[in-house]
Amino acid sequence: MGNTSSMLTQYDIEEVQEHCNHAFSQQEIVSLYHRFCQLDRSGSGFISADEFLSVPEFAVNPLAEVYHGLRLLRMLDGLNFKEFVAFLPAFSSRTSLQQKIEFIFKVYDLDCNGKVTFDDVLNVLRDLTGSFMSEQQRQEVLTRVLEEAGYTPDSSLTLPDFMKILGNSDLKMEVEVPID
Repeated sequence: MGNTSSMLTQYDIEEVQEHCNHAFSQQEIVSLYHRFCQLDRSGSGFISADEFLSVPEFAVNPLAEVYHGLRLLRMLDGLNFKEFVAFLPAFSSRTSLQQKIEFIFKVYDLDCNGKVTFDDVLNVLRDLTGSFMSEQQRQEVLTRVLEEAGYTPDSSLTLPDFMKILGNSDLKMEVEVPID
């Protein structure tokens, strides 16, 4: 599976299905493999963030340029096929709110320590807002959101805390990537 020129075996398909918690059928995994091979222009068995952004659904997204500075793209860079398929369910309408929040938590947990701090969120907000908001405005908005949820800027949010805050929101994170 490391080299994109090889074909998937039944074992590979089942292994990928297991790795992505059966988010995709076996036929969908085969289709995703063909899509992965198209994205992997170098034939290395890995895709770069830039190759991933060549997916039209991401390329036409108005936030595509913002994605370049985000941890999301750093998470994408250098994915093999199995990791690529495990990444995609976060953007599917078939994925539960809890799974989407878990994914967002990983994006915000910049140092991968299992906690999201005020500074972690502030860093992501900087990437998202650029010059549209001042640093003071970002800090004020973030402080207000945390305080409304019962936290302070000194709080370190664990996944359950993060779930509590985002679980009450109408979270839509669906960018359907065509499988065919």
